[in-house]
Amino acid sequence: MNLEECKAQIKRHEGEVLEIYNDSLGFKTLGVGHLCQPEDPEYDWAVGKEVSQEVVDAYYDADFDKHLEETRHVVGEGVFDSVPESIQHVLVNMCFNLGGTRLGKFRNMLNAVEQHDWQEMALQMEDSRWFKQVGRRSVELQKMVEET
Repeated sequence: MNLEECKAQIKRHEGEVLEIYNDSLGFKTLGVGHLCQPEDPEYDWAVGKEVSQEVVDAYYDADFDKHLEETRHVVGEGVFDSVPESIQHVLVNMCFNLGGTRLGKFRNMLNAVEQHDWQEMALQMEDSRWFKQVGRRSVELQKMVEET
């Protein structure tokens, strides 16, 4: 899998902010969708405080690696390794956005992945609250699946 291509796509979808900000749910966040954790040095920083590119890149690299491993776990390593790269990118992107626990709730979609049934996977993606909430991101990811 081309990790740099996948990372670039996620960064484009998430956006990159070089300061502390509140996400759509009001949680303190920085960089490429990194939810600030109590153990992070930036956790107590005020919203609006600038964060360096180096710090943002370090968090993004770690968060990407974590979500790649979560994706492999949720989908199953054998299944993940057997699907086309475009499907791998879609699954990692969804996991980065949703987290592994919520991605795991897409049982019908994951069954379609196991069957390599991309049309069914695309339909199951659309049959979710997530699809409506994330707008163009979900449409773009669904199109990638349909074109596989």
